[in-house]
Amino acid sequence: MIRAAMGNGATGIKLQVGTDAGALGDLDGVPSLQTALDDMVKAAERDTSTSAAEWDRAQKQAVVRMLHERGAFLLRGAVDDVAEIMGVSRITIYNYLNAIEG
Repeated sequence: MIRAAMGNGATGIKLQVGTDAGALGDLDGVPSLQTALDDMVKAAERDTSTSAAEWDRAQKQAVVRMLHERGAFLLRGAVDDVAEIMGVSRITIYNYLNAIEG
């Protein structure tokens, strides 16, 4: 496209970076990434029949492994969010992740 414009006499290009509210179309009904993280934790609570606050260390490690395998920790702030939900420090979550990654 740039070559064609330059070939037709354009002397420069203008690149605009930003967001356009309509560019992504209608996102109603599409869950946010935060909602997806919450849903994964709630599913783990259902699977264990206990709340995150009641999980023992092994259960917390298993849930962190599951979240890691599903890419949850690629989300910015996910470590802090999961730590808060589980009632542990973010350092604890990082220790669990380090153990997983070996």
